[in-house]
Parts: sequence; C-alpha cells; structure tokens
Amino acid sequence: MLSRCTHVTIASLLVLGVLAAGCAKRPATTQAAAPAPTGQTTTSPGSGGSQPATLAPGGTGGGTTALAPSSGGTATPAERPNPSEFRADDNLKDVFFDFDKYDIRPGDAKVLDSNASWLKSNPNHLVLIEGHCDERGTNEYNLALGERRAKSTMNYLVSQGVQASRITIISYGEERPVCTQKNEECWAKNRRAHFLVKAR
Repeated sequence: MLSRCTHVTIASLLVLGVLAAGCAKRPATTQAAAPAPTGQTTTSPGSGGSQPATLAPGGTGGGTTALAPSSGGTATPAERPNPSEFRADDNLKDVFFDFDKYDIRPGDAKVLDSNASWLKSNPNHLVLIEGHCDERGTNEYNLALGERRAKSTMNYLVSQGVQASRITIISYGEERPVCTQKNEECWAKNRRAHFLVKAR
C-alpha cells in the first residue's frame, strides 16, 4: 500500500513539474484598451515590491494598463489579435531601455514622437508592441519586465494621441534576441520595444 501511494505521489509531482516548465516559455500577451491613469503605481522591477514606480503625466514612467469599461461599468478586454498577422514597417523604429529599466529615455521619446506621428496619420493600422529583454535574469522575470517595457511604450504613444484601442502589447522576455554575443553592446540591442502593424 505504501508503495502504491508513493508511486501516485511521484507521478503527480512529475505532471506538475512538466506543466510548470511548459508554462514558463509562453510569451505574455495583453490587449491594451486604455492608458493607465496619471499617478497609478506599480512595483518597479527588482524592487521586491517595496518601492512603487509612478507613471508620469507624459507616460514616461512604468505603469499598469487599465482596460476600457464596457457599458455595464466593468472592464472587459477586447478580442486579442493574432501576432502572426502583424508585419514590420520601416516607418516605426524600435526604442531601447537601460538594464533592468522600463522608463522611456529622452532620446527614445523622440523616436516615439515620430512613431506616434506616423500612427496618427495612418489610422487604418493596428500596432503590436513587443517587449524584449537581454538574457540576464530568469525567464519569468524577463517576461514581466518585457511587458512593463511594452506598456510604458504604449502609454507614451497614447499620451501623444494614438488611440489605445489600436494597440496590443506582448512580451517575449529574453526569448527573441537580435544579438547573441555575451557583452553589453549586444545586450543593449536586445532590451527593446519593437513595433509591428497590420491594416484593419
């Protein structure tokens, strides 16, 4: 009897281990339908939950995303578009981030201003913002950090007049590097928000 219980316990633990390992590699996808209100706080990466990061009025800080309320007053996400339907466009340039950060840097704000201008003059396009990280840190941490980078990028575009309903964000964490060498120059290229579009 003890042997049978032991086998059941071991089998259960193996199944749980396989499920947990399989979930860690999936990219995090979020349908963003509205910007975060000014002053909303979220935990900054690496802070252990003790220091909140506040979204600045210009959307330059990390923040959380609120979903647009439906007519009943409850938040409901829109249907998520398929990332494979989106394509790169030379008019939209990537923005980059400092190590373990998701704040929009001044130089990258100018890039986003240009991206916002193009998006406003092309209202028939939806945009997918991908959040990416370098290889340092755990996969789970990098998925969360990539999502924060995509959200702060989205919040900046919304602050410049791009409709939030046109934007979807996704995080790939460290899973899709553009450079694979193990040095800071290469890692800096991987810490990015990348833009894809599709006509609606």
